Amino acid sequence: LNSVKLERTYFGEGITILDDKIYQLTWRSKIGFIYNKSTMERIGDFKYSTEGWGLTNNHTHLIMSDGSSTIFFYHPTNFRLVRQITVRDPTTKKEVTRLNELEYINGDIYANVWYTDKIAIISPSTGYVKGWIEMKGLLSDQYRNGREDVLNGIAYDIDKDNIYVTGKLWPRLFHISLVKMK
Repeated sequence: LNSVKLERTYFGEGITILDDKIYQLTWRSKIGFIYNKSTMERIGDFKYSTEGWGLTNNHTHLIMSDGSSTIFFYHPTNFRLVRQITVRDPTTKKEVTRLNELEYINGDIYANVWYTDKIAIISPSTGYVKGWIEMKGLLSDQYRNGREDVLNGIAYDIDKDNIYVTGKLWPRLFHISLVKMK
């Protein structure tokens, strides 16, 4: 397992791999870093005007959240803003704020909503929530010691079509399967 130590002045956040490069956000420094996937050497950086929370990609653009209801689509080579969407719940028409960790899965954006046990499945074209994944009770009491924070991690294994979730300070990683609720 390879790793790169981030300078103490930065708080590392979202990460994604696109075209053999690793892109990493920082939370409040408004700077991101680019690494060579094979060597882990830092090969560049990029700037953005908001906080950096979650990062994924759709094989064409970098897709970023900043804790608001907005999701940003950036060009990966010049980091120019291509477009943005506002995420809304189609039932209430209200904006869904505190979008955090992102993952692009089968054409949709999955985003956990900070300080909830929910993951929104978002249409990247309209910004409307297509569905909700309820994670309440996922981490059982036997694994809690009082330090656990909230749901905060989504990963997708495209080769095996597997979804994994975890939380900040959670001692476990969970492989989940989605089932429709009645």
